[in-house]
Amino acid sequence: AVMYVCLCHAITDTQIRQAVSQGDTSLKEVRQRLGVGDQCGKCSRMAMQIIQQQLELEPNYYEVA
Repeated sequence: AVMYVCLCHAITDTQIRQAVSQGDTSLKEVRQRLGVGDQCGKCSRMAMQIIQQQLELEPNYYEVA
């Protein structure tokens, strides 16, 4: 099921997860790519949760062991 996270720009959770897969690691980077959270801001908290969940699933090449 598709979940709309950002209603102002009709951005879905899938689009946010794809942005993380493409290398975005913060709400700021996802906002620059998709525009999420730049109008009313109501979606910012949910967007951050989705970004965090996706970062936990993605192999993180930037983390030094």
